[in-house]
Amino acid sequence: MGGADQWGNIINGIELVRRTEGQEVFGMTAPLLTTSSGVKMGKTAAGAVWLNEDRLSPYDYWQFWRNTEDADVVRFLKLFTDLPMDEIERLGRAEGAELNAVKERLANEATSLSHGPDAAGHAAATARQTFHHGEAAQGLPTLQLDDEERSIGVSLVDLLVRTGLSCSKSEARRAIARRGVRLDGSVVEDLDLVVSVQPSPVRLSFGRKRHAVVK
Repeated sequence: MGGADQWGNIINGIELVRRTEGQEVFGMTAPLLTTSSGVKMGKTAAGAVWLNEDRLSPYDYWQFWRNTEDADVVRFLKLFTDLPMDEIERLGRAEGAELNAVKERLANEATSLSHGPDAAGHAAATARQTFHHGEAAQGLPTLQLDDEERSIGVSLVDLLVRTGLSCSKSEARRAIARRGVRLDGSVVEDLDLVVSVQPSPVRLSFGRKRHAVVK
């Protein structure tokens, strides 16, 4: 049993069992889950959606569903929530600003199933605090620096990697060069910026969707 892209391997397994054991076995495949833009959703794709909290925080899990593409909202409500179908159809008629509320509903429902209602509510509150009030909200992924690092500062590029916002230093530099990195809401253009977190924490943003706090 596997994804449709494993059909060839499954057929080989069926043939192997036939030849070695003389038995008949069967294979079953499921269509690959992709976004409306055709991007495969799986562990080999960048930004994989892990169920385990130690691999992906409940906040980041919530954010994934909140940032669903408009064309995927109804399909994901049907696949990843327990909402009645008639309610999903009603929600699917939302347009404009109302669609954002539907995306939050999707995020709350999906996160509640995986991490519980309390985690979903906390993630939603964290998002509101972060985006609407510009605060370094509790619940965001957090990096705690030691005394020496707080004293002398740490390069922005290193912080982006250490917080998990960027996969590599080269990716971090490209994002800064494209004006895709913000420090406490302000766009950063200095590739060599050294960040100080004294006396208060700072909030890093990588693109529009990924955020972290450095203390």
